[in-house]
Amino acid sequence: MAISTFKRYEMKFLLSSEQFNTLLPKITEYMNPDEYCRGYRNYSIYNIYYDTLDSNLIRTSLSKPQYKEKLRLRSYTPSTSPDSKVYLELKKKTAGVVYKRRAAMTLREACRFVEEGSKPAAKNYIGAQVINELEFFLSKNKVYPATYISYNRMAFFGKDDREFRITFDSNIITRRNELNLEKGCFGEQLLDDGQYLMEVKISRAVPIWLARLLSELKVYKTSFSKYGTEYQRYYKQAVLDSLQMLTAIK
Repeated sequence: MAISTFKRYEMKFLLSSEQFNTLLPKITEYMNPDEYCRGYRNYSIYNIYYDTLDSNLIRTSLSKPQYKEKLRLRSYTPSTSPDSKVYLELKKKTAGVVYKRRAAMTLREACRFVEEGSKPAAKNYIGAQVINELEFFLSKNKVYPATYISYNRMAFFGKDDREFRITFDSNIITRRNELNLEKGCFGEQLLDDGQYLMEVKISRAVPIWLARLLSELKVYKTSFSKYGTEYQRYYKQAVLDSLQMLTAIK
């Protein structure tokens, strides 16, 4: 079972297609594409986000507390088999620092873990620690599949610092029905046409060259969560639907 842990700061920016097309060739002077997007190809990421029945996790997150956490199931390939490799990820944020713990397992193991509490076997000490963290989270939060979110990603890492990463996400698709990875990629677009979500992931200060580029292009930091934005849109539509029903009854 492959295990990964991350600790970093994350900053997010919404780009127009013009800003993206101008920025991309400039950052390649300082960064290399990761192994999955050689030749500047996109790769796909597929997620199921979990939450409580009353959406407590995302509502808490949107209130911007000092500490928040979320659980998601992630795959880098269309998962059509129970034996497909997936990652169960616990993402935490405290005082602006993002910590991520994730464990690789089969889709079958992940579903049993979340739904039944059946822990996958860990192959080493670090693996056991991550699995225990996930188990503790699940013991505190009775969660269910809440939303599907997939997107295309282009990712880069610094030539002088591999911990420094920039990702560009586009074609962000969401849905709240048929919430399992086996159903494939379909749903509604989260971003406007031609928009890109850029995430800057760093362990220390932003490089001066990047700060200058963003200033020149008038690209400004924003607060943006894929699940948070999806939930707000879903909630707004639910309220509108309820008001229409009340109006019809009257």
